[in-house]
Formats: sequence, C-alpha cells, structure tokens
Amino acid sequence: MLPLSPDALRQRLRSFASRAQPVRILLTLGSLMAACAWTGHPDAVIPLFLGAIASALAETDDSWRGRLRAQVVTLGCFAAIAFAVEAAFGLPLLFITGLALAAFCLTMLGAVGARYKAIAYATLILAMYATLGIENMGAHGVAHRGREPLLLLAGAAWYGVFSVLWCAAFPAQPVQARLVTLFAVLGNFVRFKASLFEPLRGIDIERKRLALAQLNAEVVAELNAAKESIFLRIGARAPTGRLSRYRGLYLIAQDVHERASSSHDDYNALADAFFHSDLLYRCQRLLGLQGLACQRLADSIARREPFEVGTETVQALADLRSAIEHERARADTPGRLALLASVEALARNLALLDGQLAGASQPSARAGRTEMGLFDRSPRSWRDAVERVRRQLTTRSPLFRHALRLSVALVAGYGVMRAIHPAQGYWILLTTLFVCQQTYGDTISRMGQRIAGTALGVVAGWALLQLFPQPLVQSVIAVMAGVLFFATRTTRYLLATASMTLLVLMCFNQVGDSGVLLVPRLVDTAIGSAIAGLAVLLVLPHWQARRINELAAAAMRGHAGYLRQIVGQYRTGARDHLDYRLARRNDHNADAALSTAVSDMFREPGYVRPRAGVALRFLIRSHTLLSYLSALGAHRAALPDSAQMAVLRTAAEGAIAALEGLAAGLEKGVIETPGDAVAESTARAALAQAVAASGENGDGGDPQARTFHTELGLIWLQIDALRTHAREWLQSEGSETTTAPA
Repeated sequence: MLPLSPDALRQRLRSFASRAQPVRILLTLGSLMAACAWTGHPDAVIPLFLGAIASALAETDDSWRGRLRAQVVTLGCFAAIAFAVEAAFGLPLLFITGLALAAFCLTMLGAVGARYKAIAYATLILAMYATLGIENMGAHGVAHRGREPLLLLAGAAWYGVFSVLWCAAFPAQPVQARLVTLFAVLGNFVRFKASLFEPLRGIDIERKRLALAQLNAEVVAELNAAKESIFLRIGARAPTGRLSRYRGLYLIAQDVHERASSSHDDYNALADAFFHSDLLYRCQRLLGLQGLACQRLADSIARREPFEVGTETVQALADLRSAIEHERARADTPGRLALLASVEALARNLALLDGQLAGASQPSARAGRTEMGLFDRSPRSWRDAVERVRRQLTTRSPLFRHALRLSVALVAGYGVMRAIHPAQGYWILLTTLFVCQQTYGDTISRMGQRIAGTALGVVAGWALLQLFPQPLVQSVIAVMAGVLFFATRTTRYLLATASMTLLVLMCFNQVGDSGVLLVPRLVDTAIGSAIAGLAVLLVLPHWQARRINELAAAAMRGHAGYLRQIVGQYRTGARDHLDYRLARRNDHNADAALSTAVSDMFREPGYVRPRAGVALRFLIRSHTLLSYLSALGAHRAALPDSAQMAVLRTAAEGAIAALEGLAAGLEKGVIETPGDAVAESTARAALAQAVAASGENGDGGDPQARTFHTELGLIWLQIDALRTHAREWLQSEGSETTTAPA
C-alpha cells in the first residue's frame, strides 16, 4: 500500500474530525470497556457507560475553555443529583418529591440558554440512570454505598476529558460544520425560490409560498446556530485566521438570504405579462445556478479549499439583461412597463447576490464590509439569568407548562410503578422523561418511535445474544451501539432508540442474564410512553392554536422594526451595521417561529384547531410581506429629498404604525380601526398616485425610488390582507369561547 500524501493525510484527519461526537463516544466507551475487562470488573461497565452517555447528552457547541467550564458545572450537577438519588432511594415520598422538584427546576433552567438547557436535561437523565444502577445492584445483592454515583461520575468525567481535548485540538471544526450545513440549506432555499419564476398559468403560488416559509425557518435556524458557534469562539474580540474567514462567510450567508428572500412583484402578474416570453425562465435559471453555487461553496468549506467562482452565472446574468432589453423594445402598455421595471430590479438584485457569492472566494470573505460585529444573546450576568427564568414563571409560558407537566408525569409514573411492582420498573420513569416533549406533536411522534425502536432493539438484542454468546463480541456490539445512538439521535430517533436498547442488553449481559430484561423493557416502555402521551394531552396542554395571537403579534412587530431600519437607510444610505442586521434577524426569527407553530398546529387534534386554515393564510401573507421587506432592504440607497420622497416616507411610516397597531390588536384580541385612519387613507392615496404615475413612464425616474414605491404598494396590500385574516381568526376565537362548555 502506498503511503498517504500530506494532503491526503490532512483530508483524512479532517474527515475524522468532522464526525465529532460519535468518534468521541467510540473512544470513550471503547476505552472504558477495555479498562473494565483489563481490571476484571465487568460489573462497572453499566454505570460507567451511562455516566459517559449522560455527559455526552449535556454537551453543546463551545470553545475548549467554555466546554471545560461547562464540564465542571455538569459534574457538580451530576454529583448532587446522583448522591441525592442514592440517599432518597429507599424513601418513596422523599424520592418522588425531590425528583418532581428537580424536574421542574432543572427544566426551567433551560430559559437561561442552550448550554444550561442541555446540562439540566442530562442531569435529569443521570438521575434516572442512577435509579437503574441502584436497583440493579440491589437485585444482585451488592450493597456498596456510594459506588454507583462514583462510577457514574467517573464515566461522565472520562467523556469530559475527550470532549475538552477534542475542542482544543479542533477549535474551528464545529464552525466549519455549521457553515457547511448553512450553505447547503441556503442552496436548497434559493433553488426552491427559483421555482416561483415559472411563466405558467394556474400555479398554486400560495402553496409554494407556504413551502418557502417552512424552508426559510430551516435557514433561519442554521443562521442562528452558525452565529452562536462563531460567537462562542471569538466573543467581543476581533477574530483572526480561519475564524475571521468563517465570520465573513456567515455575513455573506445573511446577505444572500436577504436577497434570495426578496420578491419584487406579484408572481401571478409576472407570469401573465410574460407568458409568451423566456424572460422569467432566464430569471429562474440564474437563481437556480446561484443556488447550486451556494452548495458548491458548502463543499469547498467542507474540504477547506478555495471557492472558485463559476462563469455560468455571469453568462446567465448577461442573457437576462439582454432579454430585458428585448422585452423593453416590445413593451407597449404602462402596466407591462411597470412589471418590466420590477424584473429589472430583480436583475440588479441577482447581480448583487452574485457579487456576494464571489466575495466568498476572497481569503477574508469580507466582501467590502467595514462593520462585522455580532450580537451576543447569552445572559450577561447572574441577575440577567435569574430574570430570564423569572419571566417564564407564568402559565402563559410553554416552558413553564412543560416543566409542570413533566413533574406530574414523573409522579404518575412512579405511582404506577409502585402500584404494579414491575421488574426493572424505573424504565417507566426514564421512558417518560425521554418521550415527554414540549409540544404535542413532538411527544406523539417520539411515543411511536420509542415503542417501535425498543421493540426493534429487543428483537435485535435477542438475536445477537443467541448468535454471539462471547463476552468480547458483545462488548464490541455495545460500544458500536452507543456510537450509532449518537450518530442518529437527532435525525432518526427510532434507530437511536433501538441502538440504546441494544447497548443496555449487551451491557447487562456482562453481569447477568439480560434475557430477563426483554419483556420488562418492552412493557415499561409502553407504560412510560402512554403516561407521557396522557400528560401532554391532559396536564396544562399548550395548543399552538392558542399561541398564534402572540406569535403573529411578534411577527408584525418584527416587520415594523425591520421596515423602520430600512426606511432610515433610504435617508442615510446602505450600511450593514449591527442594528440593521439585528432588526433583520429578529424579523426572520419571528417569521420562523410563526411558521413552526403553524406546522406544529397541524399535528395536534382537529378539535383544537377548527380555524387552522385562517392561521395558514395569515402565515402566507406574513411571509409574503417579509419578502417585500427583503426586497426593500436589498435595494437600500440614499434617495434625494423631494416631494415624491416625502410621500413615500410618509407611506412607509404609516405602514410601520399599521403593523404595530395590528400587533397590539392581536395581543388584545380586537382589531380596531386605526386611530389616525384619515392620515393613513391620505398617505395611501398619495402612494397610489405615485405608483400610478411611475407606471405611466416605466423607463424614467430613479430605479431605486421606483423600487421603493412599488414595494411599499405591495406591502400595504399585504397589511390589508393581514388585517382581514386577523379579524377572521379573532372572531373564530370569540365564537369558540362563547360556545365552549363550562
């Protein structure tokens, strides 16, 4: 075999590093299994493995210093809960009271941030693991007090060693992986957006808008994850080296997202006007090529190779401009000229989008930016952290409801366990903890996957125990099952559950006959899953339909804040400063939250969402409004003061006030007539006249000003539609309240 070249060796090392957590689990479990075999203590395998798994579940993306601090906090929480469980294990009332309080308090700790949410959840899981270990020790007549907690902590600490060393050895690898995923998802979004430019009649644009809103939520989630990953490593200081380039790529992704989100006119109107032309097909082809460029950029980041800008988009852009000129020579009506002006604005936007992607080929990926700060959303002090938790202490909070629901579910599970005295009964509590999620849809989904995955794992475990009775082979299977669990737990939960069941059976067989666990594991899983399902249905159910008002109001306020920043930059000129980018990100976050809630609503029982169609139409209109705002943001430029600009700015300020008024009405439950209805009508009439005047001369005037008043006209149309849908929704809510049984 030929030796690997240095480049090939680096590529292999990067590929190895990119597997991250599954590889760390392989190293941790493999070394622990080897140590137990070497020292002749196979009975220590179970608590060591469970401690390592709990520690891995507490892990979040972080720098090595942050990971070290988090590991110290994690071990402190693990020690407290493990020794508390051992002390209270034989005292049923004290045990379940302490467990319920711990479940409530630790779940509420998730309000502080993702790091604390993961540590709190893993601490609860470790508490359940401690009960399993103590119960197993009692079944085998072992009575060494303190042994089980110490072994759990040893396993957790050993994984922590690998975790911290890995973060120190590969500090930028998580950021790289986040950016790869971000640009891949962004490429999918851009390519789907291209499908809207089909000059075909009868296309269901509303359905495509809905799918686009859902894809947008995925992009927003990846943008947030990438930003947090970068910020954790640079903090307030200026980054250097690879992290500097990664920050530049993240900001490029933000700008590409804004430009790709833009809509410059009604797609049905464009399709009707250019039905006999190839103009929209050229728009579609160019945007599709730019989506492919995003995915090529993702590949180049994954390989750490320079990004090469292709020539296909340059030629496609030239062809589009040529087609626009050809259409302009044929345009014979003011309406067609106005729509052609919108296509010209689209072409300018796509040209700038192409320039942003080309900027990714620069070593620093600054793309001409001078302001590259990021906003830190983490708590700034202990007082800030406490305040975040305090704000969630209300029955209106989904987190509070989930914390209370989980506590009640664990108490119910413990009561069932004490009533029927099943073998290995603490699996009921562990299953309830894993299955009970914050939303009804997620809980029911996990419920089915948990039961099916456990059944699959039991069948596979029984077969493998018969085929491979050798302890060494079973040890290897246990380690590989642990690796498979962490490789699939976020994407294929059924397979992950089967893997964990297999790991447990193989480990228990090291110290006894795991065949006695097969039936109890299935029965306890079914009981625990049923308890979780009943809890989410009966204990303070927080249906998404009841949250739409709140989330829709947040979306309207996000639109207003974004528009306010945009209008300011039409006075001062385009600047990608932090305030502008923060308003844009807040608006997209609110839109994504509304989209996710509406999607979750359709997984809930039909009787709690009788008017879901209204919420769906509201979401589509809200996302369409965001696309028009994005177009305004994409074309920001300082415009000279004039009578026409005064009209436009008055109309824009009126739109901001209308959006804020709509948000207030949604929160109060009544959509009222605007307080300054006369001024609004006057501003809108002046805007309509300006739009009509510009439509009569499609080739004249400042193109930036044309875009401003065209988009404002479209924004006002969406505001009208949003008001109508909001009234429909609130009226349906009022009728439900009136007719609901006492």
